[in-house]
Amino acid sequence: MSNALVIRPLTPEYRDDFLTVMGPNGACYGCWCTYFRLPPKARAAMTGDEKRDLMLGKIEAGPPPGLLLYLEGEPQGWMQIGPRADVPEWNNPRRSSTPLPDAPADDPAVWAITCFFLRPKARGRGLSHAMVEAGIEHARAQGARVLEASPMDHAKQSKSVGLFVGSTSVFEKAGFQTVARQKPNRPLMRLHL
Repeated sequence: MSNALVIRPLTPEYRDDFLTVMGPNGACYGCWCTYFRLPPKARAAMTGDEKRDLMLGKIEAGPPPGLLLYLEGEPQGWMQIGPRADVPEWNNPRRSSTPLPDAPADDPAVWAITCFFLRPKARGRGLSHAMVEAGIEHARAQGARVLEASPMDHAKQSKSVGLFVGSTSVFEKAGFQTVARQKPNRPLMRLHL
């Protein structure tokens, strides 16, 4: 990585950088990266401030719920990564990311990359590749044995907000293999660490 690009775990001292990346409305239509953390009805009942405060609480409590990306010292991106158990909705049996028996959601060594968010000026520059590589090293350092993702095969636009789950090609380039395809256009991919 060049000195212009830095990726670090989101620890409490960087909470304001997370707020900068998410913007005043919480990115992705006010999600605040709670989509896979809360059941849909619970999430819909919450205000944006409540979702933001939930994530700030996760940051304060630790461990880091993801990684922040900086370009030229400015926070520009976020990737949610951690144990599958931390994102219960990602483990829902009706999703493309439904856990397989050999990597159960309650195994603390089974991790997942569930979402990305890049500020508009950082999109379309291939930065998700660097984030996935940093995520692999982070998961390995934290004792993960398996890292999974359920990206999108194709999007209508390379800068589509629908790519918050990542692009299949990014994970393939990082060495992930498809282990299941429970929904069209959304493989479950895995990397053994």
